[in-house]
Amino acid sequence: MKTKNLMIMLITLIVEVIITYYIASFFSVRLIEVMFFTGIFFAGGIYYFSSGGGAMSRLFNAQVSGQTGLIQQSERFTVKVGPVFWASVVFFLVGLVFFILLIMGVIPPQDM
Repeated sequence: MKTKNLMIMLITLIVEVIITYYIASFFSVRLIEVMFFTGIFFAGGIYYFSSGGGAMSRLFNAQVSGQTGLIQQSERFTVKVGPVFWASVVFFLVGLVFFILLIMGVIPPQDM
């Protein structure tokens, strides 16, 4: 893997951890308790915004065609996954492991 991609992945992970830390501190919970949910949000959001075509694109094309009468050419569904997406998937998987350990009781609940 290229050094550039590794640096992008590292920066992405750092940004996701910082955002998750602020979300966890806002709700007064531990970081590992919200990692799974923010990981889903990050990975899903990056997947959605890095893809082209698909259902939403067809919906907007149909709306424009209905309003203007012009038929637009549809683009094929494409996803451009890169180092940012893979870093978000790694963050999600680590959060999933912590979430499973929390549910199973391996990691004790937070003391109040």
